[in-house]
Amino acid sequence: MDQQQLETNKNEDAMRMAISTMKQRLGVIEQGGGKKSLEKVRQRGKLTARERIDYLVDKDTTFMEIGAFAAYDMYDEYGGCPAAGTVGGIGYVSGRQCMIVANDMTVKAGAWFPMTGKKNLRLQEIAMENHLPVIYLVDSAGVFLPMQDEIFPDKEHFGRIFRNNARMSAMGITQIAAVMGSCVAGGAYLPIMSDEVLMVEGNGSIFLAGPYLVKAAIGEEVDAETLGGAVTHTEISGIADYKFKSDEECLDQVKRIVSKIGQPAQAGFDRIAAVEPAKPTAELNSVLPADSTRPYDMLEVIERLVDDSAFDQYKQDYGKSILCGYARIDGWAVGIVANQRKIVKSRKGEMQMGGVIYNDSADKAARFIMNCNQKKIPLVFLQDVTGFMVGSRSEHAGIIKDGAKLVNAVANSVVPKITIIIGNSYGAGNYAMCGKAYDPRFIYAWPSAKIAVMGGEQAAKTLLQIQVASLKAKGEVITPEEEARLLKEITDKYTAQTTPYYAAARLWVDEIIDPADTRIRIAEGIKAANNAPVEQAFNVGVFQV
Repeated sequence: MDQQQLETNKNEDAMRMAISTMKQRLGVIEQGGGKKSLEKVRQRGKLTARERIDYLVDKDTTFMEIGAFAAYDMYDEYGGCPAAGTVGGIGYVSGRQCMIVANDMTVKAGAWFPMTGKKNLRLQEIAMENHLPVIYLVDSAGVFLPMQDEIFPDKEHFGRIFRNNARMSAMGITQIAAVMGSCVAGGAYLPIMSDEVLMVEGNGSIFLAGPYLVKAAIGEEVDAETLGGAVTHTEISGIADYKFKSDEECLDQVKRIVSKIGQPAQAGFDRIAAVEPAKPTAELNSVLPADSTRPYDMLEVIERLVDDSAFDQYKQDYGKSILCGYARIDGWAVGIVANQRKIVKSRKGEMQMGGVIYNDSADKAARFIMNCNQKKIPLVFLQDVTGFMVGSRSEHAGIIKDGAKLVNAVANSVVPKITIIIGNSYGAGNYAMCGKAYDPRFIYAWPSAKIAVMGGEQAAKTLLQIQVASLKAKGEVITPEEEARLLKEITDKYTAQTTPYYAAARLWVDEIIDPADTRIRIAEGIKAANNAPVEQAFNVGVFQV
């Protein structure tokens, strides 16, 4: 076996192990509050959140989950909050792409933690940007009281959900609420601000204050069903529109409602018949080096993602540390902006490091993004970036202004942007390549992703220098052994914060995905985006030249 084959095998083993770890962790998350909690739900004649979604979505279609790793490894003092207590994503219902948001009642009775609010707002944001109908499967005890100060009053907290309900209604986006469990306090506004409300008898309830609070507040004794059950709200208050005996009957009605929604206006993104890549997508596992500092040819990744492995490069021989070009993914026309990770040489003889953005590549990418906006072509960013080039030569050549042009073009882009973080995503490179702060319609990470302000080694050494200087200033003597211990401590903490799990837990990325699913994620994202016509004119404002 030659050296190249050994390297390929090593890369594939590393990626397979990373994917296996991801799927194992996902399997635990899918258990929600645990097997006992799931069994209690079934004993009440209810389906679990994931079972409800499985029943609702069309057979032989894929539910594209978003935010499964939200709140991962967070809230340990409260027993954790798997998937932030909400199962959400895009699924096909009666042939129509819909955003589905289901409270997981097995996780603290579906109560809202701070990350629950952030996740629900992200799901609504995706629905608003892409004009997707929204189906809420409601089963929640409301705000998690021990953390109410972090979820109740601010602009991006619980109340923003209902503001979005109102805004989506004004935008003509259909919202359907199926109340299949508790719907309490402020949460009671969500179904009532939806277009239609369905309730399940015996389990579904809607009220501003539950029986205990009513007794405490006004002394009235009343049971939950009389106070706010399905019969009360369909026959007395008129708040709900339909009542059903079971979850299944309720979900069947949701399907019937969705089947009659009129077709939306289209953005008109170009699509032809899809063709599989000529180079097998399965080989993506072996392209990326196990060592993230090693170079590789990003073209090999692109050719395993795009139809027929056909990639028309733009300015192929200029600004070679960023690859730009046109291609198709599942038939959809796309413009691709990707960091080249191999070492390249400019016409002037300058050697350029892979993954670094130089003056010429920043200029090239900015111009390409402008071209895609001119042509109404969606953009796909493939990130493996360590940042912009530093040093006197780059500074004197104006790397900051060239970087600013690229950031400007990304920020003002009006066509949909979809970002895939393949490897490194460091510092301003994250911004320039359309990180979360630059409003990608969807942003995904491979298990190999690393997201931080700078690489771990550089950051740890910088932090160590600061810490050692501070200790020496106090007159303390630092031995080489103590310095090594400090470096390890700093490195371990920093490294833990750069993993894709840390990022996904905080929704810096929408999901961690298997590289083999990248094509379908991009294609489904563009299909969703095609529901929303591009109405804003492309304007970059003042450019630094």
